[in-house]
Amino acid sequence: MAVIKPFKGLRPPVELIEKVASRPYDVLNTEEARKECEGNPYSLLHITKAEIDLSEGTNDHDPVVYLKVVENFNKFKDYGWLVPDKEEKLYIYAQSMDLKKWQYGIVACAWSEDYVNKVIKKHELTRKDKEEDRMKHVRITNANVEPVFFAYPANQKIDG
Repeated sequence: MAVIKPFKGLRPPVELIEKVASRPYDVLNTEEARKECEGNPYSLLHITKAEIDLSEGTNDHDPVVYLKVVENFNKFKDYGWLVPDKEEKLYIYAQSMDLKKWQYGIVACAWSEDYVNKVIKKHELTRKDKEEDRMKHVRITNANVEPVFFAYPANQKIDG
């Protein structure tokens, strides 16, 4: 078992940020996520796939999983592993699947009503059960801890 170190500074150290980062919840099944988190109590998968911290065979939509989501999310906040910004910010991110092709973007908040009213168009058709599962995560934590990707028509002002 890994040693769990609370951090109570202004910002988590880079070493911790690297341990918190995880692959998206929907690219791993429960067993793969369990294996990926072995020895890493900091992985965000403990929130996004909290069933990994429960008995094998636990249905990932069982109410006990959502209780574990809240418990783990609160632990991450209490230990200072997740720290809310004190003011509104935009962040630039870069990611690569193969280290050859890179995708860049902005991390920001978007008005959910724009999505509901189709001002922001869906980038994929998702299954209702997956949407409801992620909405439960947002409702019980009052946070969206994973990115949702948006695209926009070419715009020089935004690109700048």
